[in-house]
Amino acid sequence: MIPTVSVVIPCYNEVGTLRELHTRLRAEFERLELQAEIIIIDDGSTDGSREALRALAVEDPLCRVVTFRCTCGKSAALQAGFSLAQGEYILTLDADLQDDPAEMPRFLEALQQADVVSGRRCPAAGAVAPEFFNRMVRAVTGVKLHDISSGWKGYRRQVLREVTIYGELHRFLPALAAARGFRVVELPVKHYPRRSGKSKYEAEHFPHGLLDLFTVAFLTKYRFRPLRYFGGLGSGCLLVGLALGAVLSPYLTIASITPPQWHFFMWLIALALVILGALFIALGVVAEAQLASTLPSLPPPPVIERINCAENETVFEAR
Repeated sequence: MIPTVSVVIPCYNEVGTLRELHTRLRAEFERLELQAEIIIIDDGSTDGSREALRALAVEDPLCRVVTFRCTCGKSAALQAGFSLAQGEYILTLDADLQDDPAEMPRFLEALQQADVVSGRRCPAAGAVAPEFFNRMVRAVTGVKLHDISSGWKGYRRQVLREVTIYGELHRFLPALAAARGFRVVELPVKHYPRRSGKSKYEAEHFPHGLLDLFTVAFLTKYRFRPLRYFGGLGSGCLLVGLALGAVLSPYLTIASITPPQWHFFMWLIALALVILGALFIALGVVAEAQLASTLPSLPPPPVIERINCAENETVFEAR
C-alpha cells in the first residue's frame, strides 16, 4: 500500500514525548481514514530516544525509523526523511509536542490549493530577534512569511523532488521552493509550551540564520547570475574606497596641509577596499565562466507540462 501522507519528524533527545506523539498521530490517521506513514529520524540522540524509537518501529509497521550515528543537524535529518517518504503529501513537525498533530487536516486541506504550507505559530514568540530575523527574510527573499522557523510545514511531493537542502537551510525551504515557482502559503497553527527536555535547534538560530540568509539570497536570485552578486559587492567596495581616497587626496596635493595621525590608516583602508572590490569583480567573472562551462549539466527549468512536443524537442508549453 502506497501512503498518501508521509509525516517526517526530526528527533534529538525527545524521549519524553515520542510515544505520545506517535499515539496522537495514529489517532489522526484513523480519524481521517488516511493511508499514511510516520518517518522519524533520530539525530544522534543520547537520552534513550533511540531505544524508544526502535520499540515504536517494532510495534507499528507504519512507523519507520532512521538513526544517525552522530548529530548531523536538522537539515540532514529532514533530507533523509524526504528521501524515504512515499506519500503525495509530506508533512513535517517537531518531536517535542509543541506542534499539535491535530492541525494535520488543515494542512492537507491547504495543500489542495498550494504547493507549500508553512505554519505560523500562535501565540508567537515575543523575542525581538526572531521578529527581526523574519522581517529580514521577507525583505531578502520576497516570500511573505511571518514565521520562517516553524517546524509545522507541508509539501507536495514534487516540491521536494526539485528542492534539496543541506547545512542549516531547512528553515528556508519555502523560500527555495518559491524561487522555483511553487506556490507558498502560510497557515496559523497552535503552538504549545515545551513539556520536557530543552530546545536544541534554536540556541544558535539567529547568528547562523543570518549567514544562511546570504546563501539563500545567492541561490534564489543570483545562482545563474553570479557576476551581478559579486559585481555588486565589488562595485560597492570600489566606490567607497575611491571616495575615501578622494577625501584624503588633498593631504597629498597641498603641501601646506599637515596630515593628521590617522591619515595613514585611512589610506590603508581605502586601498584595501579598492583591492577587495577588484577581487570581488574578478570572482564574479570566474563564476560566470564556470557557469557557462557547466550549462549542459544544469537541471532543467521547472516545466509544468509539455503539450504536443516530441521527446527530442526542447520547446515547452508551460502554464
